[in-house]
Amino acid sequence: MGEEFRAYRVYDNGKFGEGRMCDMRRAELDSGNVVVRAAFASVNYKDALTARGRAKIIRRFPCVAGIDVSGTVESSGDARFKPGDAVLVHSFGMAVDHDGSYAELCRFPAEWVIPLPAGLTLFEAMALGVAGHTAALAVDYMELNGLAPGNGKVLVNGATGGVASIAIDILAQRGYQVVAMSGKPAQAEYLRSLGASEVVARDAWRDEGRPLETPLWAGAVDSVGGKQLSWLVRSMQRDGVIAAPGNAGGVEFAGNVLPFILRGVRLLGVNVDNPMPVKQRIWQRLATDLKPRHLERIARCIPFGDLDRAFDDLLAARVTGRQVVDFGKSGSEPDFGAR
Repeated sequence: MGEEFRAYRVYDNGKFGEGRMCDMRRAELDSGNVVVRAAFASVNYKDALTARGRAKIIRRFPCVAGIDVSGTVESSGDARFKPGDAVLVHSFGMAVDHDGSYAELCRFPAEWVIPLPAGLTLFEAMALGVAGHTAALAVDYMELNGLAPGNGKVLVNGATGGVASIAIDILAQRGYQVVAMSGKPAQAEYLRSLGASEVVARDAWRDEGRPLETPLWAGAVDSVGGKQLSWLVRSMQRDGVIAAPGNAGGVEFAGNVLPFILRGVRLLGVNVDNPMPVKQRIWQRLATDLKPRHLERIARCIPFGDLDRAFDDLLAARVTGRQVVDFGKSGSEPDFGAR
């Protein structure tokens, strides 16, 4: 690869910026001591908001978009990494105040770089990406707070999204009775194929407006927030556990303290920007006991040049599961590794 390479950068245009494909030179990359040749990156809701200028996320312009990447080390000024090492990177300041992942070459501080765990391919790492890391972190936190398969049903809302699809797969393979809640009735068979034992419509929940609703759920992975989270808190069983990684339905929710006092409900925030030992522990679990069984159903490859269409599809709720950017030849077969 020569000095010039392709990148998707966000420029200072419009209210919150505007993204477009461009040529970049190595000297323009942000500082760091590890250069990574990108193999795959994932398409996340945050990436789409950034590229289309829908939210104030990027803090300086121009900036390469994309919040996660897998690839091989091209060069390293840190003894922990050598050329050819398979690695992944996400979080920290990627696509906020440091160049992100949508570039054929990326440069990061060595402290951000995670060796690819044995048991994952480069493709699988980004079929999971930040969404998979979020889902695994949610399950990890819930189980640390008492959730177990024998406790009762676990609801996963926003079920066809990336985080939720992976959460369904992980929970089902661990023996949980998973109820998937979705506004896409045509995707019911897809959700059952991931392990959901029940699929219910997004408008099936009934909020009676009482301080405590009928107890239904032992656990929940809530990607929606807003009114659904308000209802969920009041609909949990005794010692129920909710992991809250998303806000597709709004950032505010109404509530009262009775579910927490009388039922011992636990509401757990899920933030993936954690210290490196936590990241590495969760990625090790994603490569072993929390590895989803059906990534080939959840994720599909798209060429790097199709990013704009991928963003529009995601924002228009036309996407089921995960879109994975392939920086190689379009149409290449994803490697799901050993089963």
